[in-house]
Amino acid sequence: MNADLELQLKTLPSDPGVYRYYDKKGNLLYVGKAKNLKKRVLSYFNKNQPGYRTKIMVAKIFRLETTVVNSEYDALLLENNLIKEHQPFYNVMLKDDKTYPWICIKNEDFPRVFLTRTKIKDGSEYFGPYAKVRPAKVLLDTIKHLYKIRTCNLNLSPKKIAEGKYRVCLEYHIKNCEGPCEMLELKESYDRKIDAIRGIIKGDFRTAKEYLTNQMIAFAKNLEFENAQTIKEKIDLLEDFQHKHTVVNPNIDDVDVFGMTSDETAAYINYFKIQNGNIIQSFTTEIKKILEESDEDMLEEAMIEIRQKFNSDSKEILIPFHLTLEIPNVKLIVPKVGDKKRIVELSEKNAKEYRVEKLKQVQIVDPERHTNRIMAEMQKLLRMPVEPRHIEGFDNSNIQGTNPVSACVVFKDGKPSKADYRIFHPKTVVGPDDYKTMEEVIYRRYKRLLEEAEPLPQLILIDGGKGQLSSAVKSLKLLGLYGKITIIGIAKRLEEIYFPEDSIPLYLDKKSETLKILQRVRDESHRFGVKHHRTRRKNSTIKSELDEIPGVGEKTIEMLLQKLKSVKRIKESNLETLEEILGKSKGKVVWEYFNPN
Repeated sequence: MNADLELQLKTLPSDPGVYRYYDKKGNLLYVGKAKNLKKRVLSYFNKNQPGYRTKIMVAKIFRLETTVVNSEYDALLLENNLIKEHQPFYNVMLKDDKTYPWICIKNEDFPRVFLTRTKIKDGSEYFGPYAKVRPAKVLLDTIKHLYKIRTCNLNLSPKKIAEGKYRVCLEYHIKNCEGPCEMLELKESYDRKIDAIRGIIKGDFRTAKEYLTNQMIAFAKNLEFENAQTIKEKIDLLEDFQHKHTVVNPNIDDVDVFGMTSDETAAYINYFKIQNGNIIQSFTTEIKKILEESDEDMLEEAMIEIRQKFNSDSKEILIPFHLTLEIPNVKLIVPKVGDKKRIVELSEKNAKEYRVEKLKQVQIVDPERHTNRIMAEMQKLLRMPVEPRHIEGFDNSNIQGTNPVSACVVFKDGKPSKADYRIFHPKTVVGPDDYKTMEEVIYRRYKRLLEEAEPLPQLILIDGGKGQLSSAVKSLKLLGLYGKITIIGIAKRLEEIYFPEDSIPLYLDKKSETLKILQRVRDESHRFGVKHHRTRRKNSTIKSELDEIPGVGEKTIEMLLQKLKSVKRIKESNLETLEEILGKSKGKVVWEYFNPN
């Protein structure tokens, strides 16, 4: 650290503000915000700073600049603007260059309502943006079924209409428009339809229902029952649309909702805009982690960016966990029960589904990145000093102590390495003793790897609970490997994970990829062990039957099984075949044993 930087660190203010880190060449490395600049900046230079990526960045810092502001929220806004402007290497950003569609009510006489991706500052009203174009198109189609509004781009000013410059087009004749170009529809009537449309777009269906109900009643009074029925069908369509889009209490109005999930490499954040109980906007995004950012930091950054993107000025924001951030004139609420709690849970569900979808895509397109993410997740969840790139799993197999085998399977980068699988036949254990068997097998396995200077695993997985784990730990201690290799046990009943010298098990999320890898290692060791146990038991049964033949020893039995594969084929063989394999003397003995008559 240079002298100027040391001096800067000693004179930092304790006010809220923004700090900027630069390297020797003057490149901006990172922009951050803080409630207390002194505490936050000094925390980066703490020797116990977690995370290697942060340490790498700190090693590059040559100079720092700070800007003091009035509040943490002002700091967050300034930070957001500086990140957008300079795009520092170590900052997370919502890198999204899409142009999202808007629904426009054009600022003109007899306004048009249409979809656009371009905003023009001409006094027109724009609603959105919509993260997906389909919901916007469904909404527009519904509006067009309910109301006859013009689609032409004519200048329908009172003067032009009065001069009789226009004639009704095909849209009028097929009853999609009521002909305002020839004054066949008055401006007051048209504007009432636009008011109702504006309400529907905002999620308020009351104005639209009232307008259509008045029309239906008027037609019914004039005995125009066919027209009244047409309006009734439109009301039904509107109610059906409202029912599909109302997800919470209609009294929940003008609220922003954020849901979030994250892993070691990214955060996934969903945003809902709620009006009158309706989700009128939905947006989900992935934000890559560059340093070891916390969920709180990621959500704060995303909230400001997304609210700006969608031009939201809602005074109430529902979030899944508490933040220290205070936004002027805005309530940040973590709901505990009721409809608000349910809508936050729905938002979180959308974020989780989005994450699953993204991970599936990554697995196909970039399998190496997918593996790296899983390894990083396993390291964190299993409290390991390194990633478990090499895992070995053990399982014992026997029936009442007969024909015991112990299987060792090897996984590299989360995938089976079958060439490295091993089977052990216990040599010192008598009877069905899983603990002693595990102790012997672990000792033999790693004693040999040490003697042959073979690479050791980063993780050992024992199929079983605390008893089997303790036995395996004894052997690692004898070999001086305890503490150098992470060892855990996995119990089948509740899939609980046991650590040595810790009586409280770890319960992983059932959908966790870490748990799935551990289950796969456990299941593979069980399958491999059972397969070899059955083979050994079968061979034992076969040999015991052939052992009854007088004058036939183990080598003769092995020769027969090698050539004929089974006892059945040995029994069915003729004398010539047996003599050819064993010679005339022994061939005749075996043939006469199975053919006494």
